[in-house]
Amino acid sequence: MNEKKNYKVASFADLPSEPCPCGNTQRAFIEEPEQTASFHIVKISKDSRMHYHKKMTEIYYVLGGNGILEIDNDKILLKKGISVMIKPGCRHRAVGKLTLINVPIPAFDEDDEWFD
Repeated sequence: MNEKKNYKVASFADLPSEPCPCGNTQRAFIEEPEQTASFHIVKISKDSRMHYHKKMTEIYYVLGGNGILEIDNDKILLKKGISVMIKPGCRHRAVGKLTLINVPIPAFDEDDEWFD
């Protein structure tokens, strides 16, 4: 019997790291047909790019490091334990030596990354 499981497991030790506007990321659950959400570990680079999304909401949670989030003409100090919800249309970029969790809702879609 081939029973469909109602859960997924991801091992970040096995996920590739790939470039993104923020630096480098590892992305889990982006291939889910429901596209409910995905889960990313992001290492911010010094040359991160200002961008926005038209459909995705992102939730950042800082795992470690210090920096700032430039967001819609504001600056938010980032350090371990800080979380920020970034709604569609909000221009943003993180700056500093940071590692963060990013939860895009719905799941990440590379066609929903926009630059001015």
